[in-house]
Amino acid sequence: MTGQIPKPPHPLANHPLDWRDTTHGPVPVSLQFDDPFYSLQGGLEETRHVFLSGNDLPARFRDGFHIAELGFGTGLNFLTTLQAFRDAGIPGKLRFTSFEAYPLDPTALARALTPFADALPVNLLPAVADQSGPDFDLTIVSGDATDTLPLWQGMADAWFLDGFSPARNPALWTPSILAQVAAHTVPGGTAATYSAAGHVRDSLARAGFTVARVPGFASKRHMTTARLD
Repeated sequence: MTGQIPKPPHPLANHPLDWRDTTHGPVPVSLQFDDPFYSLQGGLEETRHVFLSGNDLPARFRDGFHIAELGFGTGLNFLTTLQAFRDAGIPGKLRFTSFEAYPLDPTALARALTPFADALPVNLLPAVADQSGPDFDLTIVSGDATDTLPLWQGMADAWFLDGFSPARNPALWTPSILAQVAAHTVPGGTAATYSAAGHVRDSLARAGFTVARVPGFASKRHMTTARLD
C-alpha cells in the first residue's frame, strides 16, 4: 500500500449475515444493508460482465496494473480478476487495493467462496486481510472509505465500484466519495459499477469521468462504465 492509512482504533465488527440458497450455491446476504453480496443469478458471471468487461479487461492488463475497489465483500472480484490476469499470461504483478468497512469473518468468507473453488484460487483468501504472492499484491484498507480514501496516496488504473446498492448504502455513493475516486485515478483510467442510478452517473460525470450506461448483467437492464478524461 502506498501512503499511511490509519488503522481503526478498535477491531471492526463482523458483518451480520443471512444466507440465500441458489442454484449457484449459498449467497451471503447482508442483514445490515438488506442486500446480497453478489448477484443471486451468478456472482462469477456478474463480476466478469460488470467489472472485467466494464473496465475493458483483460485487454488492458500489464505488469503493475492497479485496481482499486470500494467494498471487498467476499473477495470474489479480486479472485476473478487474478484468475483472468493469470489466464492472460501477463508477466509481473497485479495490484489490488480494496476499501472495506465491514469485513466477513473467516468462516463466512470460506462458506461464501466454496461454490467457486473449482474456478478460482479461493485458498489465497483465508481471511479478509493483506495477501501477497508471486503475481499479486492485495491490500485491504479497513474502515470507512469516507475517512480512508482521501488519505490514500495510490492511483488506480481501474475502479470496481461494488458497495451495496446506493439505495441501501448511500454513504458509499456520495458525490464526495466519487470525487475522491476520480482524484485517485490515472488519466485515462476507468471505473465500472452494476448501478445505473442517475445520481451515481451524474456524480461521476461531475468528477471528470465520461460516463456511459450500458447493458447490465442478467435481469439488470443497465450498468455504468466511466473513463477519466
